Amino acid sequence: MNNICVFCGSSDGVSPVYTESARQLGNELVRRNIGLVYGAGHLGLMGTIAKTVANQGGKVLGIIPTALSRFGNGLNMIGETIEVKDMHSRKKLMADRSDAFIALPGGYGTFEELLETITWSQLNIHSKPIGILNTNGFYTHLIAMIDHAVAEGFIRPQQRSLVIVHEDPVKLLDALASYTKTQVSDFKLDWSSA
Repeated sequence: MNNICVFCGSSDGVSPVYTESARQLGNELVRRNIGLVYGAGHLGLMGTIAKTVANQGGKVLGIIPTALSRFGNGLNMIGETIEVKDMHSRKKLMADRSDAFIALPGGYGTFEELLETITWSQLNIHSKPIGILNTNGFYTHLIAMIDHAVAEGFIRPQQRSLVIVHEDPVKLLDALASYTKTQVSDFKLDWSSA
């Protein structure tokens, strides 16, 4: 893996454990010579992981819609930054520039990015590994909801394997590195022409 896209909050959360976990992941990315692709924010967990990687000489690529950049998020950019026209273009470019995805704690935007990335994998738009860093049990309820959807027949059992969950950044990166996607759907569409 050359680059990993990290989805996370532009806030720190109420517990310092979230910031510490973001730092640990950033340190491990640098140790493994893996670049960071992220949403270009300088605040919260986004800022923490980007600063951690950049301060150690690691590669950081931030992708931000022009409107957000002009709103003030464009101040104090970390690493290389690319401006795009909208949120969909941001997610597409983040996916194109990454070999895997990790979700750290965050809010609605983080949830949306994570779930869309899982959906793209389900539809065979990509076959890249998707990880959840379940710091402090933050994603335990979402994981339970996914498992409930499997039990109720809304997600196929084999599609549950699209999401890898760990509380430890090192173990999560190890699992992503050894991931091989199994056939989870019968879609054979040519997404490149869509």
